[in-house]
Amino acid sequence: MLDPDKADIGDPVPLILRQWLQTWRPCFTAPSWEHVLVLVMGAVLATGKRTVTSCLRVTGRAEASNFASYHQILNRARWSSRAVARQLLGIVVDHLVPDGPVVIGMDDTIERRWGRRITARGIYRDPVRSSHGHFVKASGLRWLSFMVLTPVSWTSLIKALPVLTLLAPSERSNRGRGCRHKLLTDWARQGALQLSRWLPGRQIIFVGDSSFAVHELAHAIVRRATLISRLRLDANLFAPPGERTSRTMGRPAQKGPALPKLKTLLSEPATRWARIFVSAWYGHVSGKALDITSGVALWYRPGTPVLPVRWVLVRDPNDRRDPQAFFSTDITIEPADIIALYVRRWQIEVTFAETRAHLGVETQRQWTDKAIARTTPALLGFYSLISLWAGDLLTSSSTPYAAAWYRKTSLTFSDAIGAVRLQLWVGDINSHSPPHREPQIIPPSRLVRMANALCFAT
Repeated sequence: MLDPDKADIGDPVPLILRQWLQTWRPCFTAPSWEHVLVLVMGAVLATGKRTVTSCLRVTGRAEASNFASYHQILNRARWSSRAVARQLLGIVVDHLVPDGPVVIGMDDTIERRWGRRITARGIYRDPVRSSHGHFVKASGLRWLSFMVLTPVSWTSLIKALPVLTLLAPSERSNRGRGCRHKLLTDWARQGALQLSRWLPGRQIIFVGDSSFAVHELAHAIVRRATLISRLRLDANLFAPPGERTSRTMGRPAQKGPALPKLKTLLSEPATRWARIFVSAWYGHVSGKALDITSGVALWYRPGTPVLPVRWVLVRDPNDRRDPQAFFSTDITIEPADIIALYVRRWQIEVTFAETRAHLGVETQRQWTDKAIARTTPALLGFYSLISLWAGDLLTSSSTPYAAAWYRKTSLTFSDAIGAVRLQLWVGDINSHSPPHREPQIIPPSRLVRMANALCFAT
């Protein structure tokens, strides 16, 4: 039987956190919901490793005898992570993208993990440690994350907010389980169609790197959404087929004559270039001048139907970077807008880096399949939640956390999570309108935990 003295120990969940998370209340049963609130509170307040035990420690529940109940939220409890993701998508879109197109970036990342019991683990190329001339392999889990690319109220920068993260098991894992291996683009197709069903009536633009520039993915989502990605300079592009007449024989042609390869246009004197300025192009915050040329063509690959695309060829006037090509399955989008939308996806790598630095991704230690499939998407989802909650605590005029040797001019995610942590630590004490005039003090036990959080931070 549970010791009543041990069941009520620890800090109570702040009222503001209950209000922030009220949308997800129907996704859990009443007993599980109280445990979920504690885990969320601990995951935000904790530093270093994001294990269940670290969440319990930082919330004052190190002596809780029912600690196993918190572990079971991740490895045993019955709740749908897909339903949680759907609510998160709705909150992000309603607050940050109430109208206009919803731009969603998609990219994969490797969570470095080891252990024979982690069945979905595989051996992949480490994108962080590898370079063009140096190949590094890593053992881990492959995740495909879909992120809403939008500005937030407390900063002028575009943020990539994860709303749906899928685990892509390795080929070895699928072969061991006797099931068909699904490629990364197969998971991208399923995830994109799922998000399209969750946002009926909204214009959706998916942005991905060259890994997602495949015909099967583009054809699968073209009727519900737009795909913008990189295009090979030697891609097979064709003109539209000629008009049929009464004397035309045979089946209707799908495509016309082949168009010149995009790489040949770079040296063609007749190519007409237009000069545009793009912000955030490879770190140029103030803007970078680029020369572009564009056109509409039929993208074709043997075995698949033709696909009308608008292609954009980009070259650097200073020749500091190699020419690049992009495409959009919506041929009505302006070439400059295609470039601007694609540039947004570079914030995805920033999100992956900040979740590792501030939210402890890769430090969790679960090894059961259900806990693994739930924990990493939850940590990535916290990035979106903290970015939303910071909108209630910060404004564009708030002062960043800076120093004399670091002239920080704009707010970043470290400021956002710092403001949320401060609100959870002392927000119930340092309120603007206290209900009574008696002085409010921080409980000594909480001060000890705050000191421990600093002393044992890693």
